[in-house]
Amino acid sequence: MLERRELILGTAAAALGGGAVANTPADKPMYGLIGKMLAKPGHRDALLAILLDGTGAMPGCLSYVLAKDPTNPDAIWITETWDNAESHTASLQLPAVQAAITKARPLIAGFGERFETQPVGGVGLGGPTA
Repeated sequence: MLERRELILGTAAAALGGGAVANTPADKPMYGLIGKMLAKPGHRDALLAILLDGTGAMPGCLSYVLAKDPTNPDAIWITETWDNAESHTASLQLPAVQAAITKARPLIAGFGERFETQPVGGVGLGGPTA
């Protein structure tokens, strides 16, 4: 079964919580993922539409951004910021996320790079911006 975490490697959903402020205790830093997803040839826009529609409300998600790769007509970059890793893990069980995975699976050719990060702040996230 394709998990949302894998789907993120180039997947995903609508940006959430515009202007959200990260209020995480020091022992639970923010959690980030940056990943590349590859659509089957000619299906990137259809895959993006599913991902944009599929996860409108995910508790703890501070930012969820999908971007077209300008150098590859089949590639999508997904950048996520969560209040903590536990919120990300819990999101994998949300019905809307599971439904998006099911709809998107036939359009996914594979995945590229995947990076876990520890965001410290920025526009829309609170904390330091420099």
